[in-house]
Amino acid sequence: MWDLIVIGGGAAGLWGAGTAAARGQRVLVLEKNRKPGVKILMSGGTRCNITHDCDIEGILRAFGKQGRFLKPALHALPPLAVVAEINRLGVATKVEDSGKVFPVSDRAIDVRDALVNRLEQAGATLHSGVAVTDVRQDEQSQWLVQTDTELLLARQVLLCCGGLSYAGCGTTGDGYAWARRAGHTMVETYPALTPLLSPAAWVHELTGITLPDVEARVVTSDKKLKDPRLTSRGGFLWTHFGCSGPVPMNVSRFVASAAEPHKVKLQLDLVPDM
Repeated sequence: MWDLIVIGGGAAGLWGAGTAAARGQRVLVLEKNRKPGVKILMSGGTRCNITHDCDIEGILRAFGKQGRFLKPALHALPPLAVVAEINRLGVATKVEDSGKVFPVSDRAIDVRDALVNRLEQAGATLHSGVAVTDVRQDEQSQWLVQTDTELLLARQVLLCCGGLSYAGCGTTGDGYAWARRAGHTMVETYPALTPLLSPAAWVHELTGITLPDVEARVVTSDKKLKDPRLTSRGGFLWTHFGCSGPVPMNVSRFVASAAEPHKVKLQLDLVPDM
């Protein structure tokens, strides 16, 4: 019997497991990839953008109305506390002009390894290459966690499975069904932080061209969006399928959530300071 089984060995799972183990819990982390923290290693162009250099309100504003859901978690662990803990673990950090916080080494693996060491030193157990196939409660309200090799028992379960963002990294949406079965309310999912597609032939002719400083404005008549003219400024990359880079990815959630995404237009200001 485990006190806590954490399903998913990403940033949230590693952090949560280490914290619970440090408080005396008997903790097991199950990660279906061969190694933990796969998306940590990919984040920030393999440099790992740890958090943002701002206060809690700054984070909440960036998420708009969805920020209300994050408020309790952010008050429990604000950005400055995250940076302080990463520093305590031996990873020096820096703040770039964008406000993003990176390790001084520019190596995401340093952050991943620090979180793994943190949970192991606290006494938690990490099993990689183990896929969870089912999660349910028995008559005694204990949790039964079925893996591809065995059935495990726990007093509590922490779902850190990720969403539907990248099946190649293991985020295949398994946790949604388990959370729904446990009585949690699910919200509609749609793509975010993703490149944008365009059928225009002239776009394909620009493939590979990078623009370091562009302001993009989302233009849509969709009344579901509070502000039909949403903007982002930064790097922009033309691709063979459309566009990518920080700016398109920042506004992609608004495009995807529109009633008719294919009718949304992206208006570019190539010289935003003029």
